[in-house]
Amino acid sequence: MRSGRGPSIIISDGASICHSMKPVLVLRHEPDVSLGSLAGVLAEAGLEARQIDLFERVPDDLPWDKSAGLIALGGTMSANDGCKFPFLVAELRWLSEAVRRNLPTLGICLGAQLLAKALGAEVYRSPRSEIGWFQIELLPGAAGDRLLSGRGPAETVFHWHNDTFDLPAGAVHLARSAACPYQAFRAGVSAYGLQFHAEMQPELLETWLRAAESGRSANTPSGVDVAAIRSAAEAEFPAMNSFCRCVLRHFAELCRERG
Repeated sequence: MRSGRGPSIIISDGASICHSMKPVLVLRHEPDVSLGSLAGVLAEAGLEARQIDLFERVPDDLPWDKSAGLIALGGTMSANDGCKFPFLVAELRWLSEAVRRNLPTLGICLGAQLLAKALGAEVYRSPRSEIGWFQIELLPGAAGDRLLSGRGPAETVFHWHNDTFDLPAGAVHLARSAACPYQAFRAGVSAYGLQFHAEMQPELLETWLRAAESGRSANTPSGVDVAAIRSAAEAEFPAMNSFCRCVLRHFAELCRERG
């Protein structure tokens, strides 16, 4: 596996970063996948986001003792594509180690699928793709959860996925949707998998929609109504932000406590 220069760092413009805090590591799989609203949320918590672009270089290991948390973002590949993308093999090992260390960990979409796989669950093609705005139902396990308590029973979120996964053994099932039974789970003390894109914001959405329109997006099935997704965005973002940014802020608090 390749190793190279140290990872690049992303800090939200105008934010005040407490340099005594340990950074949050962010695993990125593709150039069009970014932190989105997570950049601002982490910065508001005084946390540095240290981005590791796995599609460019793969470190030999992660700086576990110098990290406040770990975030695995989305991507168009499958969690089962380790033969095509060897960095996924390393990432599965890192996610398992993060859970073992009780390091605050957040997997989003592909990141959630990788977290589930790292914990022994199966990842496979979903009978129904979810691309666009859908509601999720928060389950009883969410009532006392650090990230999700006080929300629900239904929340609007944004999806862009074709695969799904089984619930890892011992994990707490937190949310489901009509098409996908496992929308959120917690493993161990502070590791979370979110099938939906809690980080979505208008600029990132437009990047993805343009990629779909141009045919550059490898995981966009035929029949997806890009125009409808775009036209609904203005009405759907407020409800999504109310929920998702609350969830992300609570995760940032976990990282800050660890950092």
